Amino acid sequence: MAHNTSHEHNASSEPHPLVGHLVPMWLLFGVGTSLLVLTAITVAVRYIDVGEFNLVIALGVAVVKATLVALFFMHLKWDRPFNLLTFVGSMAFVVLMMAFCLMDTGQYRASQFKGNPPDVESTLQANAPGAPVARFKPDAP
Repeated sequence: MAHNTSHEHNASSEPHPLVGHLVPMWLLFGVGTSLLVLTAITVAVRYIDVGEFNLVIALGVAVVKATLVALFFMHLKWDRPFNLLTFVGSMAFVVLMMAFCLMDTGQYRASQFKGNPPDVESTLQANAPGAPVARFKPDAP
């Protein structure tokens, strides 16, 4: 069976409908630039010590970046509401799982080490004395 490879245009045929939608280039470049700026912020926060708040900043920036990617590059902004509901629901279950895991860490707090465990500390001091390593500080009851 031979296929007709000529490019004759049938005037009565309609053009193919667009699948999805077209996103303006300025919007894609704007979102891409925002992602680059947020990446620079993530790297900058790594060098600024604000204590345990570094983790909060890094996770916050990661959530914003993931939201931008999902909305604009995965086209959830223009997709059916059910797909957005599925995405948000799955993220809610991830947060719920993380919350249960964090609740579970409370019972192990007494056995957690601040710094290196004693065996690791002795090995490090024997093999690399004076190296800048964390010091063992047992919890005081």
